[in-house]
Amino acid sequence: MKIEDRWLPESFRCLRTYSRRDLGADVLAGLTVGLVALPLAMAFGIASGVTPQAGLYTAIIAGGLISALGGSRVQIGGPTGAFVVIVAAIVAKFGVGGLALVTLMAGAMLLVMGFTGLGSAVKFIPRPVTIGFTNGIALLIASTQIKDFLGLKTGDVPSAFLPRMSVLWNHFDSLDWRAVAISIVSLAIILLLPRLTKRVPGSIVAMLASTIFVALAGLPVETIGSKFGGIPTGFPKFSLPAFHFNQVLPLVPSAVTVALLAAVESLLSAVVADSMTGNRHNSNVELVAQGIANLASPLFGGIPATGAIARTATNIRSGARTPIAGVVHAITLLAILLAAAPLARFVPLATLSAVLFVVAYNMGEWKEIGTIVRLSAADIAVWAATFSLTVLADLTVAVEVGIILAALLYIYRISQTTTVVPVTEEYIRDGRPHVLQDKQVPPYVAILRIHGPFLFGTTEKLTEVTADLAPFPAVVIVRLRNMTALDATGLHALEVLAKRLRQSGRTLLLCGARDQPAQLLQKADFIQQIGPENLLPHVEAALNRAREINDAFGGVGNEMARDFERVRL
Repeated sequence: MKIEDRWLPESFRCLRTYSRRDLGADVLAGLTVGLVALPLAMAFGIASGVTPQAGLYTAIIAGGLISALGGSRVQIGGPTGAFVVIVAAIVAKFGVGGLALVTLMAGAMLLVMGFTGLGSAVKFIPRPVTIGFTNGIALLIASTQIKDFLGLKTGDVPSAFLPRMSVLWNHFDSLDWRAVAISIVSLAIILLLPRLTKRVPGSIVAMLASTIFVALAGLPVETIGSKFGGIPTGFPKFSLPAFHFNQVLPLVPSAVTVALLAAVESLLSAVVADSMTGNRHNSNVELVAQGIANLASPLFGGIPATGAIARTATNIRSGARTPIAGVVHAITLLAILLAAAPLARFVPLATLSAVLFVVAYNMGEWKEIGTIVRLSAADIAVWAATFSLTVLADLTVAVEVGIILAALLYIYRISQTTTVVPVTEEYIRDGRPHVLQDKQVPPYVAILRIHGPFLFGTTEKLTEVTADLAPFPAVVIVRLRNMTALDATGLHALEVLAKRLRQSGRTLLLCGARDQPAQLLQKADFIQQIGPENLLPHVEAALNRAREINDAFGGVGNEMARDFERVRL
């Protein structure tokens, strides 16, 4: 990459070779993801303790800027479920003015992270912490939607989890069967329609159907109109947020949390997009775009924004080729706001609660809990502490405590990597099968070596080396002889590599794992993913296994893998 191009947004690069065919694909994808984002943006606004139009303004302003200025080809930005809990807490404690200040501060922090390269610091958040607060946020989002899903008459609901659940339980007898029926039908449409067709978003069909039914039948259920008075028609209005500088210091922890969450979520979404398209994003440019978007969003009545994984995946599946699709997504939402805002007053809150229940389930990464609980007691403790504090205390506290616990665990594991043993004849004899110098590596085999502890903060190195799988032959051996320690984040990186190699038609072999890494691999059932026959005691056995694989496939594995890769992309 040329030095002068290092800070160039991906949209500028794409325009150099942009074609009419690209435009057609991008417009179609942008229209599709815009329709998907419509109910989500309103639902995230309501769940965050602000207005539905605040969510729409965020998707339009921040979403357009993230696509236009970001470092990913197909990233879609806007309000996300990850922010719902912390935004609602900020609004409850400091008001909308405090939220605007937090968003501005977080935007400035993201700019600094991007321009200084500090964005790489987000990789030092270990996987048990990210899974813990993702699980916790998902549970909290679901709990905030019970009231509207059941149509309960409770008045104001506490922001804390346990008091909230107590109030909901005590008012269960106020359940409205009409709201429940709308919720269940909406949920069924959202879940079942994708099985019939993936061309039409289930959430938009559910919203349109329930809105038309409520408007025509005149059902007395709570709607956007009855709670918020509808959504104003017209462009988002520019206004400087009102705040006092004495609020800055108390809001710093919240701003740091929003900035870190935005960085983690956006870069994770960009990595997912890379894995689906074969492209590579520029993380620093992406963080700069996220910073600019979060500086602009509160100036137009919006809330914090970041990369949205589900909408980004929808964008890719809809055929998006460049960031123009994300800009079209923002224009689509703006057009709907200008043309159809008055109709939004009929949208039932029960339908939006069903949308958020699905969001909470999908973002929860619940299957990862099974992996975490099979790891070491220390990893489980970090996850449990983060999850419990997210639900019962505060997301900021949860992340802080989780990272402190993980740092202590990191120090402990590093201390365990130092060993002092005598060199004996048996030691020399046992080490010979691990030596590479006297062994012939055939052309259908590539060997990667991991040297040192493979813990959170270091796994990006494996991702960088294997970003482009095209040059790799049919069999990839990862030599673990000198990998002194492994944790949940390192294990996840190996799992991702194994999945990518398998999808491309290649085979992963692991060899030479020491005691602690070998025990963790066994506990996590990772061996079942790659096959126990593909975990070998040393590189000599791994090369023999590679020959068996090559003989079984007649030496054509690599060409088959490359053909598979081209078709997949």
